[in-house]
Amino acid sequence: MERIKLSEHFNYGRLLRFVLPSIIMMVFVSVYGIVDGFFVSNYVGDIEFAALNLIFPLIMILGSVGFMLGTGGNAAVAKVLGEGDNERANRIFSMLVYTTVVIGAVLSVIGISIARPMAELFARNEKNLSADDKALLIEYCVMYARTILAVLPAFMLQNAFQGFFITAEKPRLGLYVTIAAGCGNILFDALFILVFKWGLFGAAAATALNQFIGGVLPLIYFGRKNDSLLRLGKTNFDGKVLGKVCVNGLSELMTNISLSVVGIVYNAQLMGLVGIDGVSAYGVLQYIGFIFIAVYLGYSVGSAPIIGYHYGAQNHDELKNVFKKSVILTSVGGVVMTLIAFLFARPLSAIFVGGNPALLEMTAHGLRVNAFAFLVCGFNIFGSAFFTALSNGGISLLISFSRTFFCQVVAVLVLPVFWGLDGVWAALVVAEGVTLILTVILIFAQKKRYRYM
Repeated sequence: MERIKLSEHFNYGRLLRFVLPSIIMMVFVSVYGIVDGFFVSNYVGDIEFAALNLIFPLIMILGSVGFMLGTGGNAAVAKVLGEGDNERANRIFSMLVYTTVVIGAVLSVIGISIARPMAELFARNEKNLSADDKALLIEYCVMYARTILAVLPAFMLQNAFQGFFITAEKPRLGLYVTIAAGCGNILFDALFILVFKWGLFGAAAATALNQFIGGVLPLIYFGRKNDSLLRLGKTNFDGKVLGKVCVNGLSELMTNISLSVVGIVYNAQLMGLVGIDGVSAYGVLQYIGFIFIAVYLGYSVGSAPIIGYHYGAQNHDELKNVFKKSVILTSVGGVVMTLIAFLFARPLSAIFVGGNPALLEMTAHGLRVNAFAFLVCGFNIFGSAFFTALSNGGISLLISFSRTFFCQVVAVLVLPVFWGLDGVWAALVVAEGVTLILTVILIFAQKKRYRYM
């Protein structure tokens, strides 16, 4: 199959072929990301499953720095490539990879040290467990977090390389690495949990090994001579460029941090309303939502280098072309995914909680309410990524912060006062709807500046 270059004109077929590896990659990342939940919920125990979901936001908050450096750096490297300076693009790429390793090591130490106090904080509102079970819940949280945080630099590299593979015009290679890591996670989960009977530690160890594979294999590839646009090599630390990368990628950092903080707020509300069953139900909704949202994220990651390249080359006609086609594809995808989530809410929920009828009914109902968020969230995700690719991190951050933090936190704190548990499930729909209005306003406000309409 022909290699598609960033400089080409993109019709629907070429655009979909270019972004498809990124979509598959992100969906696969989401699938193997929930494998722990599947094995723990079905083969380990309820307290362990609740512990996994309770502590996971802390891991994502620390690991999200990799998304910031990868996304912001991806836009910077793609722009410089569009300007024709390949040598400088590789220096920036190398600096960002080395920086990710150093920052990852520092955050790993911090995360391991604060795992216990954070677990105690997250479990504070639980009133339905005995003192012994609550202590066990906290111990499981600490063990799971520390095991995964021990390989945090590899996790951050994995997040960063997802975008760099696309900018290097090697999206399929990025997909193969993701598949290798994902298959490894599934196999190790089955081995450690079903054969060795390691319980929750087995799930954590499997995830840690998967992240090591996903972070180190790309490091080896880019460190050797290759036929892509990027290669690791000698570089100089450039604080000015790093600062711009961090500012531009701040929206992705804040998106992941906000989602994690929002998850903590959701868990606190659910702990007070229905106990650890609510946390488990919300965990299942997140797992299923990860897969659906991964389609939007994959498209955004895959199309961002195209946008950044043609913005750097000042090719406004192609920028208009990609923007228009992206809006149409996002609209169609939103309708399809909303229907799937609504119509198949019960069987999807049963994958995780089929053995508990009451929990299954709660989860399926929550997913039916949540389904309507998929109708509009794609526009918000693409809008944020679009402005990141245009090197406008401020607007990207505003959209991301609105949909992932401000609107959701307000909604999940206010709506349950009037609607109880349904208010928790509806919070995401309200947040995405309000953010869509903001996204549309910002797109029209900036069209003359960037000339994409």
